[in-house]
Amino acid sequence: MKNFEFQNPTKIIFGRGAEEKVGDEVAVYSKNILLHFGGGSIKTSGLYDRVTASLKKAGVAWVELNGVKPNPRLSMVHEGVKLCKEHKLGFILAVGGGSVIDSAKAIAMGAVIEGDVWDFYLGKGAPVDALPIGTVLTIPAAGSEASTGTVITNEEGWLKRAVNSELIYPRFSILNPELAFSLPKFQVACGVTDIMAHLMERYFTNVSHVEFTDRLLEATMKTLISQAPLVLSNPEDYDAWSELMWAGTIAHNNLLNTGRVGDWASHEIEHEISGIYDVAHGAGLAVVFPAWMKYTLHHDLNRFVQWSVRVWNVEMDVFNPEAVARAGIEKMEAFFHSIGLGTQLSDLGIKDNRIDEMADKCTDGNTRTSGNFVKLDREAVREILLLTQ
Repeated sequence: MKNFEFQNPTKIIFGRGAEEKVGDEVAVYSKNILLHFGGGSIKTSGLYDRVTASLKKAGVAWVELNGVKPNPRLSMVHEGVKLCKEHKLGFILAVGGGSVIDSAKAIAMGAVIEGDVWDFYLGKGAPVDALPIGTVLTIPAAGSEASTGTVITNEEGWLKRAVNSELIYPRFSILNPELAFSLPKFQVACGVTDIMAHLMERYFTNVSHVEFTDRLLEATMKTLISQAPLVLSNPEDYDAWSELMWAGTIAHNNLLNTGRVGDWASHEIEHEISGIYDVAHGAGLAVVFPAWMKYTLHHDLNRFVQWSVRVWNVEMDVFNPEAVARAGIEKMEAFFHSIGLGTQLSDLGIKDNRIDEMADKCTDGNTRTSGNFVKLDREAVREILLLTQ
């Protein structure tokens, strides 16, 4: 296990009716805020009215910026930065899923600088300040409600890039499982797969003696496997949604990567797919992860065997460990299919061939590698993408 420091400052307010506390939580930081959200679903569900009523009661005024799309766009971030500066806004409240929260984090970083926030996503410097943000989560998936991460897509060149900074931990996040009841089944499946990917990115590590966090990761994966079918069959199963929503937060709040070094190549490869084709992130991960596993299988066969046996209940066969490992991958693919996702690029509706372009973008023209478990150059990324066809 490696040395580590862990601190997560995000206050979690969990349970039925939790969104009614949002006004008091926001008022601690500012009485003049940006209210950031996606489409009209928070209005048709009544969530918008409950949130704004709570803000009014607490004496909080707001400027609205709505219309965030999946794979949030840099152009909207620029719009939000402009609003924050023009109206001297002191806080950003994100009401929605990971796309809204990621967009809010980008705006928070951009609102306190003179230059372009996109430079941070290109690795040209790091943020030294940011506006505080809070969230009302509606989609368990990205884990952005309690993480240091934000991912934005630049329409110029369709590059999808990430920033990680402790400055953009949300000050608070409100998690009411009831807010997920109306999600379409496809969105539920993508969310579950995104959470599963966050766990597996951490699980496949070269660091030894991480049994404690291995077990935590395995338990969280097994929770997803057992609870996802329940919410898909009964969208108003509060107890099952509670398990999924809390699992999604814990999967990405940095607790489960303490003492270990995660991989993250599958995320980087998928970012090139969704950056170009604008597919749902979770759906893209369901395609990339099996291919990445098949490519890296022999790097640490024992870890794949452990994952197969402990997570997917594959029977151990000491005489044929590779078969055990491959059986786990097959069970994972079957799970993705069972919740309505495909595992090939064609399942995403992708029929053209831009594999070379994606491999090139993922490795910045073969000037860097992707991942830590196995460091992948451009040709390795290309080989993994070929396995998705």
